[in-house]
Amino acid sequence: MLLSGGIDSAACLYLSREKGFTNKTLTIRFHAMAKGEELAARRIAKSAGVEEHRVVSIPQLMELSDMPKVERLAGMPRTYIPMKNATYYSLAAGFAEETGASRLVGGHNKDDLAQFEDTSDEFFENLQRSLRAGSSRLRDQKLIIWRPLKRLSKVQVIRLAVSLGVPFELTWSCHMEGTEHCGDCDGCAARARSFREAGVRDPLM
Repeated sequence: MLLSGGIDSAACLYLSREKGFTNKTLTIRFHAMAKGEELAARRIAKSAGVEEHRVVSIPQLMELSDMPKVERLAGMPRTYIPMKNATYYSLAAGFAEETGASRLVGGHNKDDLAQFEDTSDEFFENLQRSLRAGSSRLRDQKLIIWRPLKRLSKVQVIRLAVSLGVPFELTWSCHMEGTEHCGDCDGCAARARSFREAGVRDPLM
């Protein structure tokens, strides 16, 4: 599965583990990725007892906030990475083809679709078809893209994570560089709001 240091992907990993699946995780290190996010992904993978955690580095992959001005992307969130999910899931499919995995798991929640077109059902249905079309092994394995959080809001994800025993103290939500949450950026503000609305204490804030 694709593993960032965030709560959504951690919840997916713990849910997959609860269902009895053997898990291998893949983290994509992009340009100016916060050290805290990669560290969180490594810690979460270890805490969940994954079979293998692999990190792939693509330093040319940038968030919009790190790019030279791109007029056609005006209005997109500062954390937007062009064709991010097409890139990430293609790498994950290569990992699956190599290791014999039959599903790709991603932690996209219902709220993501309001900002990111590449989290839609249509996108993932077409992508799954394309990945199978490109590999007889993936076709034989009947590869699926599993997004168990796609109908849940962020608040609902936090409540699910509580029931799964996700270690929130290991997760990462900050948009700033470093290894500690800044408490001021959009990511930290959204995290604080979601925990508050979920009625759950955040051990990091």
